[in-house]
Amino acid sequence: MEIEGSFWRAIAVYRIASLGYAALLLAGAGGYRHPVAGWLLLGVMTGWTAATTLAYSTARSRFLLVADVLVTLGCLMASPYVQGPGAGPAGVMPVTATWVAGPALAWGVHGGRRAGAFVAILLALGDLWLRGLDRFDLSVPVNGAVLLILAGTVVGHVARLTKQAEERLQRAIEMEVAGREREQLARGIHDSVLQVLALVQRRGLEIGGEAAELGRLAGEQEAAVREMIRSGPAAADQDGDLGARLRRYTSATVTVSTPATPLPLPAGQAREVTAAVGAALDNVRRHCGEDARAWVFAEHDDGWITVTVRDEGPGIPAGRLAEAAAEGRLGVTQSIRGRIAGLGGTVGVTSVPGQGTEVELTVPAGPPARG
Repeated sequence: MEIEGSFWRAIAVYRIASLGYAALLLAGAGGYRHPVAGWLLLGVMTGWTAATTLAYSTARSRFLLVADVLVTLGCLMASPYVQGPGAGPAGVMPVTATWVAGPALAWGVHGGRRAGAFVAILLALGDLWLRGLDRFDLSVPVNGAVLLILAGTVVGHVARLTKQAEERLQRAIEMEVAGREREQLARGIHDSVLQVLALVQRRGLEIGGEAAELGRLAGEQEAAVREMIRSGPAAADQDGDLGARLRRYTSATVTVSTPATPLPLPAGQAREVTAAVGAALDNVRRHCGEDARAWVFAEHDDGWITVTVRDEGPGIPAGRLAEAAAEGRLGVTQSIRGRIAGLGGTVGVTSVPGQGTEVELTVPAGPPARG
Protein backbone atom coordinates (compact mmCIF):
# COMPACT_ATOMS: atom_id res chain seq x y z
CA MET A 1 0.00 0.00 0.00
CA GLU A 2 1.18 3.50 -0.78
CA ILE A 3 0.33 4.88 2.67
CA GLU A 4 2.12 2.03 4.43
CA GLY A 5 5.17 2.72 2.29
CA SER A 6 5.14 6.28 3.58
CA PHE A 7 5.32 4.97 7.15
CA TRP A 8 8.36 2.84 6.33
CA ARG A 9 10.10 5.79 4.69
CA ALA A 10 9.37 7.86 7.78
CA ILE A 11 10.93 5.15 9.97
CA ALA A 12 14.03 5.19 7.74
CA VAL A 13 14.32 8.96 8.18
CA TYR A 14 13.90 8.56 11.94
CA ARG A 15 16.66 5.93 12.11
CA ILE A 16 19.08 8.11 10.15
CA ALA A 17 18.32 11.18 12.27
CA SER A 18 18.68 9.15 15.47
CA LEU A 19 21.97 7.77 14.20
CA GLY A 20 23.23 11.33 13.68
CA TYR A 21 22.12 12.23 17.21
CA ALA A 22 23.99 9.23 18.64
CA ALA A 23 27.14 10.29 16.73
CA LEU A 24 26.91 13.80 18.19
CA LEU A 25 26.58 12.38 21.71
CA LEU A 26 29.56 10.11 21.17
CA ALA A 27 31.69 12.92 19.75
CA GLY A 28 30.77 15.41 22.46
CA ALA A 29 31.13 13.12 25.49
CA GLY A 30 34.65 12.81 26.81
CA GLY A 31 33.91 10.49 29.68
CA TYR A 32 33.54 7.22 27.75
CA ARG A 33 35.90 4.56 29.00
CA HIS A 34 36.31 2.91 25.58
CA PRO A 35 35.67 5.54 22.88
CA VAL A 36 37.10 3.34 20.13
CA ALA A 37 34.58 0.64 20.98
CA GLY A 38 31.92 3.35 20.90
CA TRP A 39 32.76 4.28 17.32
CA LEU A 40 32.83 0.62 16.36
CA LEU A 41 29.38 0.24 17.90
CA LEU A 42 28.24 3.29 15.97
CA GLY A 43 29.55 1.64 12.81
CA VAL A 44 27.43 -1.43 13.51
CA MET A 45 24.41 0.80 14.05
CA THR A 46 25.15 2.61 10.77
CA GLY A 47 25.44 -0.65 8.83
CA TRP A 48 22.22 -2.02 10.31
CA THR A 49 20.41 1.24 9.58
CA ALA A 50 21.46 1.01 5.92
CA ALA A 51 20.48 -2.68 5.76
CA THR A 52 17.04 -2.21 7.31
CA THR A 53 16.32 0.88 5.23
CA LEU A 54 16.96 -1.12 2.06
CA ALA A 55 15.24 -4.29 3.30
CA TYR A 56 12.08 -2.63 4.61
CA SER A 57 11.64 -0.84 1.28
CA THR A 58 11.20 -4.18 -0.51
CA ALA A 59 10.18 -6.82 2.05
CA ARG A 60 8.87 -6.80 5.62
CA SER A 61 9.21 -10.40 6.75
CA ARG A 62 8.77 -11.48 10.35
CA PHE A 63 12.34 -12.82 10.35
CA LEU A 64 13.68 -9.38 9.47
CA LEU A 65 11.57 -7.73 12.16
CA VAL A 66 12.80 -10.17 14.81
CA ALA A 67 16.40 -9.68 13.68
CA ASP A 68 15.89 -5.93 13.98
CA VAL A 69 14.90 -6.32 17.64
CA LEU A 70 17.83 -8.64 18.42
CA VAL A 71 20.45 -6.41 16.77
CA THR A 72 19.09 -3.34 18.54
CA LEU A 73 19.09 -5.11 21.91
CA GLY A 74 22.66 -6.23 21.25
CA CYS A 75 23.78 -2.67 20.56
CA LEU A 76 21.93 -1.49 23.65
CA MET A 77 23.59 -4.13 25.86
CA ALA A 78 27.05 -3.11 24.54
CA SER A 79 26.63 0.46 25.84
CA PRO A 80 27.87 -0.25 29.42
CA TYR A 81 31.22 -1.48 28.07
CA VAL A 82 31.66 1.71 26.06
CA GLN A 83 30.50 4.07 28.80
CA GLY A 84 31.82 2.32 31.87
CA PRO A 85 29.99 0.46 34.63
CA GLY A 86 28.68 3.53 36.47
CA ALA A 87 27.14 5.36 33.52
CA GLY A 88 23.88 3.39 33.39
CA PRO A 89 22.87 3.67 37.05
CA ALA A 90 23.86 7.33 36.96
CA GLY A 91 21.20 7.98 34.36
CA VAL A 92 23.55 8.55 31.40
CA MET A 93 21.86 7.91 28.04
CA PRO A 94 23.11 4.74 26.30
CA VAL A 95 25.19 5.06 23.15
CA THR A 96 22.20 3.94 21.10
CA ALA A 97 20.22 7.00 22.34
CA THR A 98 16.89 7.38 20.52
CA TRP A 99 18.00 4.93 17.79
CA VAL A 100 16.75 2.12 20.02
CA ALA A 101 13.10 2.96 19.20
CA GLY A 102 13.41 1.91 15.54
CA PRO A 103 12.21 -1.71 15.96
CA ALA A 104 9.23 -0.64 18.10
CA LEU A 105 8.11 1.72 15.35
CA ALA A 106 8.66 -0.95 12.68
CA TRP A 107 6.62 -3.54 14.59
CA GLY A 108 3.89 -0.96 15.21
CA VAL A 109 3.53 -0.25 11.49
CA HIS A 110 3.68 -3.95 10.62
CA GLY A 111 1.46 -5.44 13.32
CA GLY A 112 -0.48 -2.61 14.95
CA ARG A 113 -0.47 -1.10 18.40
CA ARG A 114 -0.20 -4.38 20.33
CA ALA A 115 2.91 -5.50 18.46
CA GLY A 116 4.45 -2.04 18.73
CA ALA A 117 3.73 -1.86 22.47
CA PHE A 118 5.13 -5.36 23.11
CA VAL A 119 8.44 -4.65 21.35
CA ALA A 120 8.66 -1.23 23.00
CA ILE A 121 8.20 -2.83 26.45
CA LEU A 122 10.93 -5.36 25.64
CA LEU A 123 13.37 -2.62 24.65
CA ALA A 124 12.34 -0.46 27.61
CA LEU A 125 13.09 -3.34 30.01
CA GLY A 126 16.54 -3.65 28.49
CA ASP A 127 17.12 0.06 28.96
CA LEU A 128 15.91 -0.08 32.59
CA TRP A 129 18.13 -3.06 33.29
CA LEU A 130 21.17 -1.09 32.12
CA ARG A 131 20.26 1.80 34.38
CA GLY A 132 19.65 -0.46 37.39
CA LEU A 133 16.21 -1.77 38.26
CA ASP A 134 16.72 -0.83 41.89
CA ARG A 135 16.87 2.88 40.99
CA PHE A 136 13.44 4.18 40.01
CA ASP A 137 14.30 7.82 39.64
CA LEU A 138 11.20 9.03 37.79
CA SER A 139 13.03 12.04 36.41
CA VAL A 140 15.66 10.04 34.53
CA PRO A 141 15.29 6.35 33.74
CA VAL A 142 11.54 5.78 33.61
CA ASN A 143 10.66 8.73 31.39
CA GLY A 144 12.57 7.35 28.41
CA ALA A 145 10.98 3.93 28.81
CA VAL A 146 7.48 5.43 29.03
CA LEU A 147 8.06 7.55 25.92
CA LEU A 148 9.35 4.49 24.07
CA ILE A 149 6.23 2.47 24.94
CA LEU A 150 3.94 5.34 24.01
CA ALA A 151 5.72 5.79 20.67
CA GLY A 152 5.34 2.11 19.73
CA THR A 153 1.69 2.05 20.77
CA VAL A 154 0.62 5.32 19.17
CA VAL A 155 2.47 4.75 15.90
CA GLY A 156 1.02 1.24 15.65
CA HIS A 157 -2.50 2.51 16.30
CA VAL A 158 -2.21 5.36 13.78
CA ALA A 159 -0.68 3.04 11.16
CA ARG A 160 -3.53 0.55 11.53
CA LEU A 161 -6.18 3.27 11.30
CA THR A 162 -4.49 4.69 8.23
CA LYS A 163 -4.40 1.29 6.51
CA GLN A 164 -8.10 0.76 7.24
CA ALA A 165 -8.89 4.20 5.81
CA GLU A 166 -6.92 3.35 2.66
CA GLU A 167 -8.78 0.04 2.30
CA ARG A 168 -12.13 1.80 2.65
CA LEU A 169 -11.07 4.36 0.05
CA GLN A 170 -10.06 1.56 -2.31
CA ARG A 171 -13.42 -0.15 -1.86
CA ALA A 172 -15.18 3.15 -2.50
CA ILE A 173 -13.20 3.58 -5.73
CA GLU A 174 -14.09 0.03 -6.80
CA MET A 175 -17.76 0.70 -6.11
CA GLU A 176 -17.60 3.89 -8.17
CA VAL A 177 -15.97 2.02 -11.05
CA ALA A 178 -18.63 -0.71 -10.80
CA GLY A 179 -21.32 1.98 -10.85
CA ARG A 180 -19.88 3.44 -14.05
CA GLU A 181 -19.80 -0.04 -15.58
CA ARG A 182 -23.48 -0.48 -14.72
CA GLU A 183 -24.32 2.84 -16.36
CA GLN A 184 -22.42 1.90 -19.51
CA LEU A 185 -24.08 -1.50 -19.58
CA ALA A 186 -27.51 0.03 -19.11
CA ARG A 187 -26.88 2.51 -21.94
CA GLY A 188 -25.62 -0.29 -24.20
CA ILE A 189 -28.49 -2.68 -23.60
CA HIS A 190 -31.12 -0.05 -22.86
CA ASP A 191 -34.75 -1.06 -22.80
CA SER A 192 -34.84 -2.28 -26.40
CA VAL A 193 -33.39 -5.71 -25.58
CA LEU A 194 -35.53 -6.01 -22.46
CA GLN A 195 -38.65 -5.03 -24.38
CA VAL A 196 -37.97 -7.69 -27.03
CA LEU A 197 -37.53 -10.36 -24.37
CA ALA A 198 -40.73 -9.27 -22.64
CA LEU A 199 -42.58 -9.36 -25.99
CA VAL A 200 -41.29 -12.88 -26.74
CA GLN A 201 -42.38 -14.02 -23.29
CA ARG A 202 -45.87 -12.57 -23.69
CA ARG A 203 -46.43 -13.88 -27.22
CA GLY A 204 -45.09 -17.29 -26.31
CA LEU A 205 -47.52 -17.61 -23.41
CA GLU A 206 -50.39 -16.45 -25.64
CA ILE A 207 -49.62 -18.95 -28.40
CA GLY A 208 -48.94 -21.88 -26.06
CA GLY A 209 -47.35 -25.19 -26.97
CA GLU A 210 -43.63 -25.09 -27.74
CA ALA A 211 -43.80 -21.31 -27.95
CA ALA A 212 -44.75 -21.24 -24.27
CA GLU A 213 -41.39 -22.81 -23.36
CA LEU A 214 -39.64 -20.21 -25.52
CA GLY A 215 -41.60 -17.50 -23.71
CA ARG A 216 -40.62 -18.90 -20.32
CA LEU A 217 -36.93 -18.90 -21.27
CA ALA A 218 -37.22 -15.35 -22.58
CA GLY A 219 -38.77 -14.28 -19.26
CA GLU A 220 -35.91 -15.83 -17.32
CA GLN A 221 -33.34 -14.09 -19.50
CA GLU A 222 -35.13 -10.77 -19.11
CA ALA A 223 -35.01 -11.08 -15.32
CA ALA A 224 -31.34 -12.09 -15.46
CA VAL A 225 -30.42 -9.13 -17.68
CA ARG A 226 -32.26 -6.69 -15.44
CA GLU A 227 -30.47 -8.08 -12.38
CA MET A 228 -27.10 -7.85 -14.13
CA ILE A 229 -27.74 -4.20 -14.95
CA ARG A 230 -28.83 -3.50 -11.37
CA SER A 231 -25.99 -5.21 -9.54
CA GLY A 232 -23.18 -4.81 -12.08
CA PRO A 233 -21.06 -7.49 -13.76
CA ALA A 234 -18.18 -7.04 -11.29
CA ALA A 235 -20.31 -7.28 -8.17
CA ALA A 236 -20.70 -11.05 -8.23
CA ASP A 237 -16.92 -11.51 -8.28
CA GLN A 238 -16.19 -9.19 -5.39
CA ASP A 239 -14.64 -10.91 -2.39
CA GLY A 240 -16.81 -10.39 0.65
CA ASP A 241 -20.35 -9.94 -0.77
CA LEU A 242 -22.51 -13.05 -0.68
CA GLY A 243 -25.56 -11.03 -1.74
CA ALA A 244 -24.07 -10.27 -5.16
CA ARG A 245 -23.55 -13.98 -5.78
CA LEU A 246 -27.04 -14.95 -4.65
CA ARG A 247 -28.67 -12.37 -6.93
CA ARG A 248 -27.42 -14.33 -9.93
CA TYR A 249 -30.18 -16.86 -9.21
CA THR A 250 -32.84 -14.26 -9.98
CA SER A 251 -35.19 -15.48 -12.74
CA ALA A 252 -38.83 -15.47 -13.73
CA THR A 253 -39.50 -18.17 -11.12
CA VAL A 254 -36.92 -17.27 -8.45
CA THR A 255 -37.10 -14.07 -6.40
CA VAL A 256 -33.95 -13.08 -4.49
CA SER A 257 -34.07 -10.51 -1.70
CA THR A 258 -30.80 -9.31 -0.12
CA PRO A 259 -29.82 -6.27 1.99
CA ALA A 260 -28.68 -3.10 0.27
CA THR A 261 -25.33 -3.40 2.07
CA PRO A 262 -22.86 -6.23 1.29
CA LEU A 263 -23.09 -9.53 3.16
CA PRO A 264 -19.48 -9.98 4.40
CA LEU A 265 -18.13 -13.44 3.66
CA PRO A 266 -14.73 -14.57 2.24
CA ALA A 267 -14.83 -15.65 -1.40
CA GLY A 268 -14.31 -19.36 -0.72
CA GLN A 269 -17.07 -19.49 1.89
CA ALA A 270 -19.38 -17.42 -0.30
CA ARG A 271 -18.96 -19.97 -3.11
CA GLU A 272 -19.92 -22.80 -0.76
CA VAL A 273 -23.06 -21.03 0.48
CA THR A 274 -23.99 -20.09 -3.09
CA ALA A 275 -23.59 -23.73 -4.17
CA ALA A 276 -25.77 -24.89 -1.26
CA VAL A 277 -28.50 -22.42 -2.26
CA GLY A 278 -28.21 -23.65 -5.84
CA ALA A 279 -28.70 -27.23 -4.64
CA ALA A 280 -31.81 -26.19 -2.72
CA LEU A 281 -33.23 -24.48 -5.82
CA ASP A 282 -32.46 -27.60 -7.88
CA ASN A 283 -34.52 -29.60 -5.40
CA VAL A 284 -37.39 -27.16 -5.87
CA ARG A 285 -37.34 -27.64 -9.66
CA ARG A 286 -36.93 -31.41 -9.37
CA HIS A 287 -39.73 -32.02 -6.89
CA CYS A 288 -42.07 -29.10 -7.56
CA GLY A 289 -41.76 -28.66 -11.33
CA GLU A 290 -39.91 -26.33 -13.69
CA ASP A 291 -42.47 -23.55 -13.22
CA ALA A 292 -42.49 -23.72 -9.42
CA ARG A 293 -41.94 -20.43 -7.67
CA ALA A 294 -39.11 -20.07 -5.12
CA TRP A 295 -37.94 -17.24 -2.89
CA VAL A 296 -34.44 -16.63 -1.53
CA PHE A 297 -34.03 -14.29 1.46
CA ALA A 298 -30.68 -13.28 2.96
CA GLU A 299 -29.95 -11.24 6.07
CA HIS A 300 -27.02 -10.37 8.34
CA ASP A 301 -27.57 -10.15 12.09
CA ASP A 302 -25.29 -10.40 15.17
CA GLY A 303 -22.31 -11.88 13.34
CA TRP A 304 -24.34 -14.49 11.41
CA ILE A 305 -25.65 -14.64 7.86
CA THR A 306 -28.94 -16.44 7.31
CA VAL A 307 -30.14 -17.48 3.85
CA THR A 308 -33.64 -18.93 3.50
CA VAL A 309 -34.91 -20.80 0.42
CA ARG A 310 -38.70 -21.18 0.40
CA ASP A 311 -41.14 -22.74 -2.03
CA GLU A 312 -44.87 -23.44 -2.14
CA GLY A 313 -44.63 -27.02 -3.36
CA PRO A 314 -46.19 -30.17 -1.92
CA GLY A 315 -43.73 -30.30 0.98
CA ILE A 316 -41.55 -33.16 2.20
CA PRO A 317 -43.28 -36.12 3.87
CA ALA A 318 -42.10 -36.92 7.39
CA GLY A 319 -39.02 -39.15 7.36
CA ARG A 320 -38.43 -38.72 3.63
CA LEU A 321 -34.98 -37.10 4.05
CA ALA A 322 -33.80 -39.95 6.27
CA GLU A 323 -35.09 -42.49 3.74
CA ALA A 324 -33.28 -40.72 0.90
CA ALA A 325 -30.02 -40.75 2.86
CA ALA A 326 -30.46 -44.46 3.62
CA GLU A 327 -31.02 -45.15 -0.09
CA GLY A 328 -27.79 -43.38 -0.97
CA ARG A 329 -29.36 -40.19 -2.34
CA LEU A 330 -27.38 -37.62 -0.39
CA GLY A 331 -28.36 -34.40 -2.15
CA VAL A 332 -29.53 -32.57 0.96
CA THR A 333 -27.01 -34.29 3.25
CA GLN A 334 -23.89 -33.57 1.18
CA SER A 335 -24.73 -30.71 -1.17
CA ILE A 336 -26.42 -28.60 1.49
CA ARG A 337 -25.77 -29.84 5.03
CA GLY A 338 -22.18 -30.92 4.30
CA ARG A 339 -21.20 -27.59 2.76
CA ILE A 340 -22.73 -25.49 5.52
CA ALA A 341 -21.37 -27.72 8.31
CA GLY A 342 -17.90 -27.31 6.81
CA LEU A 343 -18.25 -23.56 7.34
CA GLY A 344 -19.30 -23.94 10.97
CA GLY A 345 -22.95 -23.26 10.19
CA THR A 346 -26.25 -25.05 10.55
CA VAL A 347 -29.11 -26.09 8.24
CA GLY A 348 -32.75 -26.23 9.25
CA VAL A 349 -35.46 -27.77 7.08
CA THR A 350 -39.11 -26.97 7.81
CA SER A 351 -41.74 -28.62 5.65
CA VAL A 352 -45.51 -28.91 5.97
CA PRO A 353 -47.27 -31.25 3.52
CA GLY A 354 -49.25 -29.16 1.06
CA GLN A 355 -47.75 -25.87 2.27
CA GLY A 356 -44.22 -25.94 0.87
CA THR A 357 -40.71 -26.27 2.26
CA GLU A 358 -38.31 -23.81 3.88
CA VAL A 359 -34.56 -24.44 4.05
CA GLU A 360 -32.65 -22.11 6.39
CA LEU A 361 -28.85 -21.86 6.08
CA THR A 362 -26.97 -20.04 8.86
CA VAL A 363 -23.20 -19.40 8.71
CA PRO A 364 -20.78 -17.16 10.63
CA ALA A 365 -20.29 -13.81 8.89
CA GLY A 366 -16.88 -12.72 7.76
CA PRO A 367 -15.13 -9.72 9.37
CA PRO A 368 -16.36 -6.39 7.99
CA ALA A 369 -12.82 -5.04 7.95
CA ARG A 370 -9.40 -5.75 9.26
CA GLY A 371 -8.71 -4.21 12.63
